[in-house]
Amino acid sequence: MSFDNPYAAPEADLTVIKEVESDGELATRSTRLGAAIVDSLIGIVYAMPITYLLGTWNYISQGLTPPIGLSLTATALGFLAFLLIHGSFLKANGQTIGKKLAGIRIADLNGNVPDLGTLILRRYLPISIVASIPLLGAYLPIGDVLFIFRKDRRCVHDLIAGTKVVLNQKQR
Repeated sequence: MSFDNPYAAPEADLTVIKEVESDGELATRSTRLGAAIVDSLIGIVYAMPITYLLGTWNYISQGLTPPIGLSLTATALGFLAFLLIHGSFLKANGQTIGKKLAGIRIADLNGNVPDLGTLILRRYLPISIVASIPLLGAYLPIGDVLFIFRKDRRCVHDLIAGTKVVLNQKQR
């Protein structure tokens, strides 16, 4: 006899859905770290002259916070230098120089190379702008990187852009 009992315990389908990678293996945390270190060293090479020429270095060397306008100008010029150095690699394969050397690449959630506009406007620009804000900008990189310990190994910038970092099958 079947009837609707308002006091009955609810029923739920408890079938476990297995997570499937659509394109290759996720890059390891250590591989991503290695690529980030290479990209950071490259970034220092172009950031130091920009910082010095704009006068931002004078503020920093005295322990002062540069004015927001100066910080944003330095960020914009640094971002432009980043695009000049890494832009062609990002457009072609979803890689920075560090990622290319590490054999990993950025992919959208379907495993495809994201278009350059998506990478710039959703992956790199928001983080660059927020990172240039005094106080808040000091904490963002830490929070961003800590997200790598999630099961899907996606950082904040990956979540914003709808991307993931995978092993590059062409280089394996």
